[in-house]
Amino acid sequence: MDNVQSRAVRLNHVRRGSGEPLVLIHGIGDSLRLWDPVIGMLARSFEVVALDLPGFGRSRTLSGTPTPAALAGAVEAFMGSEPFHVAGNSLGGGVALELGKAGAARSVCALSPIGFARGLDRAWLDVSLRATRAAAARIPRRSLSAAAVRRLVTLQSSRRSLPAENLQGTLDDLALAPGWDATLPETVAYDFSGHPTCPVTVAWGDRDYLLPPWQARRARAALPGAQHVTLTGCGHRPTGDDPDQVAEAILWGAGGRSVA
Repeated sequence: MDNVQSRAVRLNHVRRGSGEPLVLIHGIGDSLRLWDPVIGMLARSFEVVALDLPGFGRSRTLSGTPTPAALAGAVEAFMGSEPFHVAGNSLGGGVALELGKAGAARSVCALSPIGFARGLDRAWLDVSLRATRAAAARIPRRSLSAAAVRRLVTLQSSRRSLPAENLQGTLDDLALAPGWDATLPETVAYDFSGHPTCPVTVAWGDRDYLLPPWQARRARAALPGAQHVTLTGCGHRPTGDDPDQVAEAILWGAGGRSVA
Protein backbone atom coordinates (compact mmCIF):
# COMPACT_ATOMS: atom_id res chain seq x y z
CA MET A 1 0.00 0.00 0.00
CA ASP A 2 1.47 3.34 -1.08
CA ASN A 3 1.25 5.91 1.71
CA VAL A 4 3.54 8.55 0.21
CA GLN A 5 0.83 10.79 -1.27
CA SER A 6 -1.63 10.11 1.54
CA ARG A 7 0.67 11.38 4.31
CA ALA A 8 -0.07 14.97 3.21
CA VAL A 9 -3.80 14.48 3.72
CA ARG A 10 -5.31 15.57 7.03
CA LEU A 11 -8.64 13.85 7.48
CA ASN A 12 -11.53 15.69 9.07
CA HIS A 13 -12.81 13.61 11.97
CA VAL A 14 -14.51 13.44 15.34
CA ARG A 15 -13.43 11.40 18.37
CA ARG A 16 -15.69 10.02 21.06
CA GLY A 17 -15.19 7.66 23.98
CA SER A 18 -12.10 5.86 25.25
CA GLY A 19 -10.43 2.49 24.88
CA GLU A 20 -9.08 0.72 21.81
CA PRO A 21 -9.48 2.81 18.64
CA LEU A 22 -12.38 2.05 16.31
CA VAL A 23 -12.36 3.86 12.97
CA LEU A 24 -15.64 4.42 11.07
CA ILE A 25 -15.50 4.92 7.29
CA HIS A 26 -18.43 6.12 5.17
CA GLY A 27 -19.33 5.34 1.55
CA ILE A 28 -18.93 7.37 -1.64
CA GLY A 29 -20.68 10.73 -1.50
CA ASP A 30 -21.25 10.43 2.20
CA SER A 31 -19.46 11.87 5.23
CA LEU A 32 -18.85 11.06 8.87
CA ARG A 33 -22.44 12.14 9.62
CA LEU A 34 -23.47 8.64 8.40
CA TRP A 35 -22.42 7.30 11.80
CA ASP A 36 -24.39 9.76 13.97
CA PRO A 37 -27.05 7.18 14.93
CA VAL A 38 -24.51 4.63 16.25
CA ILE A 39 -21.47 6.55 17.44
CA GLY A 40 -22.79 7.00 20.99
CA MET A 41 -23.34 3.27 21.45
CA LEU A 42 -19.91 2.43 20.05
CA ALA A 43 -18.19 5.06 22.20
CA ARG A 44 -19.20 3.18 25.37
CA SER A 45 -16.62 0.52 24.50
CA PHE A 46 -14.08 2.21 22.19
CA GLU A 47 -12.36 5.43 21.30
CA VAL A 48 -14.38 6.01 18.15
CA VAL A 49 -12.85 7.96 15.27
CA ALA A 50 -15.42 8.80 12.59
CA LEU A 51 -13.70 10.41 9.63
CA ASP A 52 -14.30 11.96 6.23
CA LEU A 53 -12.50 10.10 3.45
CA PRO A 54 -10.27 12.20 1.17
CA GLY A 55 -12.42 14.21 -1.21
CA PHE A 56 -15.58 13.94 0.91
CA GLY A 57 -17.09 15.89 3.77
CA ARG A 58 -14.42 18.33 4.93
CA SER A 59 -11.35 16.32 3.94
CA ARG A 60 -9.14 17.38 1.06
CA THR A 61 -8.74 15.18 -2.00
CA LEU A 62 -5.82 12.86 -2.67
CA SER A 63 -3.24 14.00 -5.20
CA GLY A 64 -3.33 10.62 -6.96
CA THR A 65 -5.94 8.08 -8.01
CA PRO A 66 -8.37 7.40 -5.11
CA THR A 67 -8.52 3.62 -5.32
CA PRO A 68 -9.81 1.80 -2.23
CA ALA A 69 -6.21 0.80 -1.49
CA ALA A 70 -5.03 4.42 -1.74
CA LEU A 71 -7.86 5.60 0.49
CA ALA A 72 -6.91 2.89 2.96
CA GLY A 73 -3.36 4.22 2.85
CA ALA A 74 -4.64 7.68 3.77
CA VAL A 75 -6.56 6.28 6.74
CA GLU A 76 -3.59 4.20 7.90
CA ALA A 77 -1.23 7.18 7.64
CA PHE A 78 -3.68 9.35 9.58
CA MET A 79 -4.10 6.79 12.36
CA GLY A 80 -0.40 5.96 12.76
CA SER A 81 1.38 2.67 13.29
CA GLU A 82 -0.81 1.04 15.95
CA PRO A 83 -3.50 -1.33 14.60
CA PHE A 84 -7.12 -0.28 15.08
CA HIS A 85 -10.58 -1.77 14.68
CA VAL A 86 -12.40 -0.52 11.60
CA ALA A 87 -15.95 -0.55 10.29
CA GLY A 88 -16.99 0.75 6.89
CA ASN A 89 -20.08 1.02 4.72
CA SER A 90 -20.13 0.54 0.93
CA LEU A 91 -16.91 2.14 -0.39
CA GLY A 92 -15.88 2.39 3.25
CA GLY A 93 -16.38 -1.38 3.54
CA GLY A 94 -13.94 -1.93 0.68
CA VAL A 95 -11.46 0.45 2.31
CA ALA A 96 -11.86 -1.44 5.60
CA LEU A 97 -11.12 -4.75 3.86
CA GLU A 98 -8.01 -3.21 2.30
CA LEU A 99 -6.88 -2.10 5.76
CA GLY A 100 -7.40 -5.67 6.92
CA LYS A 101 -5.23 -6.98 4.10
CA ALA A 102 -2.52 -4.43 4.88
CA GLY A 103 -2.25 -5.55 8.50
CA ALA A 104 -3.39 -2.16 9.79
CA ALA A 105 -6.63 -3.44 11.36
CA ARG A 106 -7.29 -5.43 14.52
CA SER A 107 -10.72 -6.33 13.16
CA VAL A 108 -12.89 -5.36 10.21
CA CYS A 109 -16.65 -4.98 9.97
CA ALA A 110 -17.76 -4.34 6.37
CA LEU A 111 -21.37 -3.22 5.90
CA SER A 112 -22.56 -3.96 2.33
CA PRO A 113 -19.03 -3.49 1.00
CA ILE A 114 -18.08 -2.82 -2.59
CA GLY A 115 -15.93 -5.39 -4.35
CA PHE A 116 -18.49 -8.12 -5.05
CA ALA A 117 -20.51 -6.65 -7.94
CA ARG A 118 -20.31 -8.41 -11.29
CA GLY A 119 -21.73 -7.77 -14.78
CA LEU A 120 -25.12 -6.08 -14.62
CA ASP A 121 -24.67 -5.45 -10.89
CA ARG A 122 -21.71 -3.24 -11.70
CA ALA A 123 -23.57 -1.39 -14.46
CA TRP A 124 -26.49 -0.83 -12.05
CA LEU A 125 -24.12 0.51 -9.41
CA ASP A 126 -22.61 3.01 -11.83
CA VAL A 127 -25.91 4.23 -13.28
CA SER A 128 -27.61 4.38 -9.90
CA LEU A 129 -24.84 6.34 -8.21
CA ARG A 130 -24.66 8.83 -11.08
CA ALA A 131 -28.42 9.35 -10.98
CA THR A 132 -28.41 9.80 -7.22
CA ARG A 133 -25.64 12.38 -7.43
CA ALA A 134 -27.48 14.32 -10.15
CA ALA A 135 -30.70 14.26 -8.14
CA ALA A 136 -28.94 15.48 -5.01
CA ALA A 137 -27.85 18.61 -6.85
CA ARG A 138 -31.32 19.34 -8.22
CA ILE A 139 -33.76 18.59 -5.41
CA PRO A 140 -35.09 21.85 -3.90
CA ARG A 141 -34.13 21.75 -0.24
CA ARG A 142 -37.42 23.37 0.77
CA SER A 143 -39.29 20.32 -0.60
CA LEU A 144 -37.67 18.12 2.06
CA SER A 145 -40.23 19.29 4.61
CA ALA A 146 -42.68 16.88 2.98
CA ALA A 147 -42.42 13.34 4.35
CA ALA A 148 -43.35 11.83 0.97
CA VAL A 149 -40.45 13.64 -0.72
CA ARG A 150 -37.99 12.50 1.93
CA ARG A 151 -39.15 8.92 1.55
CA LEU A 152 -38.77 9.06 -2.24
CA VAL A 153 -35.28 10.55 -1.98
CA THR A 154 -34.06 7.85 0.41
CA LEU A 155 -35.91 4.90 -1.12
CA GLN A 156 -32.83 3.41 -2.77
CA SER A 157 -30.47 3.63 0.19
CA SER A 158 -32.55 3.43 3.36
CA ARG A 159 -35.69 1.72 4.58
CA ARG A 160 -36.61 4.71 6.72
CA SER A 161 -36.66 8.34 5.61
CA LEU A 162 -34.36 10.76 7.40
CA PRO A 163 -35.47 13.91 9.23
CA ALA A 164 -35.42 16.92 6.90
CA GLU A 165 -32.36 18.56 8.49
CA ASN A 166 -30.35 15.33 8.37
CA LEU A 167 -31.33 14.61 4.79
CA GLN A 168 -30.39 18.10 3.68
CA GLY A 169 -26.89 17.61 5.07
CA THR A 170 -26.61 14.20 3.41
CA LEU A 171 -27.67 15.59 0.04
CA ASP A 172 -25.24 18.49 0.37
CA ASP A 173 -22.41 16.04 1.15
CA LEU A 174 -23.25 14.12 -2.01
CA ALA A 175 -23.80 17.09 -4.32
CA LEU A 176 -20.70 19.02 -3.24
CA ALA A 177 -18.08 16.26 -2.79
CA PRO A 178 -14.96 17.32 -4.73
CA GLY A 179 -13.65 13.76 -4.84
CA TRP A 180 -16.73 12.28 -6.48
CA ASP A 181 -15.66 12.26 -10.15
CA ALA A 182 -12.30 10.63 -9.47
CA THR A 183 -13.58 8.15 -6.90
CA LEU A 184 -16.68 6.86 -8.71
CA PRO A 185 -14.93 4.77 -11.39
CA GLU A 186 -12.60 3.29 -8.77
CA THR A 187 -15.60 2.37 -6.63
CA VAL A 188 -17.44 0.67 -9.48
CA ALA A 189 -14.38 -1.17 -10.82
CA TYR A 190 -13.12 -2.46 -7.47
CA ASP A 191 -12.85 -6.25 -7.15
CA PHE A 192 -12.04 -7.60 -3.73
CA SER A 193 -9.26 -10.16 -3.62
CA GLY A 194 -6.79 -11.30 -1.03
CA HIS A 195 -6.94 -12.31 2.59
CA PRO A 196 -7.28 -9.94 5.56
CA THR A 197 -4.96 -10.79 8.44
CA CYS A 198 -7.54 -10.05 11.16
CA PRO A 199 -11.06 -11.18 12.15
CA VAL A 200 -13.65 -10.01 9.60
CA THR A 201 -17.40 -9.51 9.86
CA VAL A 202 -19.46 -8.88 6.72
CA ALA A 203 -22.97 -7.54 7.37
CA TRP A 204 -25.49 -7.07 4.56
CA GLY A 205 -28.90 -5.40 4.64
CA ASP A 206 -31.60 -7.67 3.24
CA ARG A 207 -33.26 -4.60 1.67
CA ASP A 208 -30.13 -3.21 0.04
CA TYR A 209 -31.21 -2.02 -3.42
CA LEU A 210 -27.83 -0.58 -4.46
CA LEU A 211 -25.60 -3.59 -3.76
CA PRO A 212 -28.29 -6.30 -3.65
CA PRO A 213 -28.10 -9.03 -1.00
CA TRP A 214 -27.13 -11.76 -3.48
CA GLN A 215 -23.68 -10.14 -3.53
CA ALA A 216 -23.37 -11.35 0.05
CA ARG A 217 -23.07 -14.89 -1.35
CA ARG A 218 -20.00 -13.83 -3.31
CA ALA A 219 -18.58 -12.29 -0.14
CA ARG A 220 -19.13 -15.62 1.66
CA ALA A 221 -17.24 -17.45 -1.07
CA ALA A 222 -14.37 -14.94 -1.06
CA LEU A 223 -14.18 -14.74 2.75
CA PRO A 224 -15.12 -18.20 4.05
CA GLY A 225 -13.46 -17.58 7.40
CA ALA A 226 -15.40 -14.39 8.12
CA GLN A 227 -18.52 -13.99 10.21
CA HIS A 228 -21.43 -13.21 7.84
CA VAL A 229 -24.46 -11.38 9.20
CA THR A 230 -27.81 -10.35 7.72
CA LEU A 231 -29.08 -6.94 8.80
CA THR A 232 -32.80 -7.60 8.83
CA GLY A 233 -34.95 -4.83 7.40
CA CYS A 234 -31.96 -2.64 6.52
CA GLY A 235 -31.03 -0.91 3.28
CA HIS A 236 -27.67 0.13 1.87
CA ARG A 237 -27.08 2.79 4.55
CA PRO A 238 -28.16 0.73 7.55
CA THR A 239 -27.12 3.06 10.36
CA GLY A 240 -30.37 5.02 10.10
CA ASP A 241 -32.54 1.96 9.56
CA ASP A 242 -31.59 0.00 12.67
CA PRO A 243 -28.79 1.58 14.74
CA ASP A 244 -28.93 -1.12 17.42
CA GLN A 245 -28.51 -3.93 14.91
CA VAL A 246 -25.60 -2.18 13.18
CA ALA A 247 -23.84 -1.35 16.45
CA GLU A 248 -24.26 -4.94 17.61
CA ALA A 249 -22.58 -6.27 14.45
CA ILE A 250 -19.67 -3.84 14.80
CA LEU A 251 -19.18 -4.42 18.51
CA TRP A 252 -19.38 -8.19 18.24
CA GLY A 253 -16.89 -8.24 15.38
CA ALA A 254 -14.50 -6.07 17.37
CA GLY A 255 -14.41 -8.27 20.42
CA GLY A 256 -17.64 -9.90 21.45
CA ARG A 257 -19.07 -6.83 23.19
CA SER A 258 -22.79 -6.12 23.25
CA VAL A 259 -24.86 -2.97 22.91
CA ALA A 260 -26.68 -3.78 26.16
